[in-house]
Amino acid sequence: MTPHPQLGSRQGCREVRYMPSLAHYMAQYDHEHESTSNKVLHAIGIPMIFAGIILVLFLKWVWGVGLFLGGWVLLFLGHRMEGNRPAFFQGPIYLLVGPIWVAREVWMFLLGAGRKPTSEGTPRSSASN
Repeated sequence: MTPHPQLGSRQGCREVRYMPSLAHYMAQYDHEHESTSNKVLHAIGIPMIFAGIILVLFLKWVWGVGLFLGGWVLLFLGHRMEGNRPAFFQGPIYLLVGPIWVAREVWMFLLGAGRKPTSEGTPRSSASN
């Protein structure tokens, strides 16, 4: 049996590519949302976008469109302040990662789990480690 010119000696073997894990996407999203102001604007803007979608679906379209557009303005403002582009320009998967990231950030804030004490006794964000 002669090896296939493009496959070489691995004829019959298929290259398997796996989709990155949610942890990979969350780490990338976290890396691009480091400033407190951007995190706060996302914590407000993403729920506004979702509320806007829900209101549009239930025929409160004027309020829905206002919340939807206002939420996007907050997200773009946060990225302008931080000096980077929104993550969804890298792929549409980040439109799903964003809400999960915000929910995690809010949950960690409510539990106080996002802070680790330093040797001086002042809290330090775990993202800086």
